Amino acid sequence: MKKIFILLAIAIANFAVEAQVKTPQPSPKSVLNQVVGLTDVTLDYSRPSAKGRVVFGDLVPFGKLWRTGANANSTVSFSEDVVINGTTVKKGKYAIFTLPKADIWEVIFYTTTDNWGLPENYDVNKVAVSLNVDPVMLNNHVETFTMAINNITNDSATLDISWEKTMVSVKFEVPTQKAAMASIAKVLAGPTAGDYFSSAQYYFQSNGDLNKALEYVNKAVTMVKPGEDAPYWHLRLKSLIQGKLGDKKGAIETAKLSLAGAEKDGNQDYVKMNNDSIKEWSKK
Repeated sequence: MKKIFILLAIAIANFAVEAQVKTPQPSPKSVLNQVVGLTDVTLDYSRPSAKGRVVFGDLVPFGKLWRTGANANSTVSFSEDVVINGTTVKKGKYAIFTLPKADIWEVIFYTTTDNWGLPENYDVNKVAVSLNVDPVMLNNHVETFTMAINNITNDSATLDISWEKTMVSVKFEVPTQKAAMASIAKVLAGPTAGDYFSSAQYYFQSNGDLNKALEYVNKAVTMVKPGEDAPYWHLRLKSLIQGKLGDKKGAIETAKLSLAGAEKDGNQDYVKMNNDSIKEWSKK
């Protein structure tokens, strides 16, 4: 009997889980991803609807800080630093708060984004940037609260906030030219020492073309600034490639250079590995 009651309790519990009621959210969540130039911009917010109510000046009172949406903070994320109203806003995620008035809005980008609604203790030190924006009266009725990225160019876009018959627009600038020039310079400059090292390491570890591995690691160890020594881990790989190619004399000489670098840096693992290899390659 006890076993039957246990099974019945399990069945009821499973039924309760399966029977959870699903209904639409009154303010459904929305996520918008948009690339502006070379910057990824993401809006994450909830969308209440007017439903016949007067929004601004009533549902959303004038002169009071507004969460700008519903539920958790409406947020915007930038993958690169952007400029808003002449202020550099560091890449990252920001809550969007507003202070609507009939003739002007204040739009605030706030660094703390985990509030449900407004911050319990508003801190002006957490304001990344704030600016005053003139509201635009729309000819059409916007039933559902909407945030969007519009007026997109290579160098800028606008964050538009619309509801009822009101829209405010905040322009932000993105560092497209700076990022593009840096990318061009990097690619045209050719592979880095790290690229050559990784390629040599792959050839060595995958039993590939050892001569090609030696060619790449040689390029890596020579791509150092004047007056600096080649990284001892690069030299370690070179010695292993030389050893595998049968050049024990060359491998020992390179291992000694790697050993000196490891000792200088205090890396005992590389000290031991180099000493062990030198001992092995020195055997007749």
